[in-house]
Amino acid sequence: MRTIHLAATTLLTGLAAAGCSSTAPEPQDMARTTVQTAPADLQLTCASAAATSAGVDADKVLPVGSSQLDATRYQVELNASGQRYTCVVDNMGTVTSVQKAA
Repeated sequence: MRTIHLAATTLLTGLAAAGCSSTAPEPQDMARTTVQTAPADLQLTCASAAATSAGVDADKVLPVGSSQLDATRYQVELNASGQRYTCVVDNMGTVTSVQKAA
């Protein structure tokens, strides 16, 4: 019985040590660092456009996410008083679409 207990303890100790020995990826290899978000001023431009579409005050619209679509355009996800909207804006601040999310 003692041999089984010792073997189990050795196995658990080995598994715990193996779990702690992994190395973190380099910052440039992390998924979060590869996504380019929209600049704050463009997010606010989209928030204003979504407020108009939703018929709510601009202070009731919050950007909740954004990503770069291509070299000149960004997509911004917004919450307008509980309603979800998606906005596409270019790097010059021109809103090309505002749509209610499904």
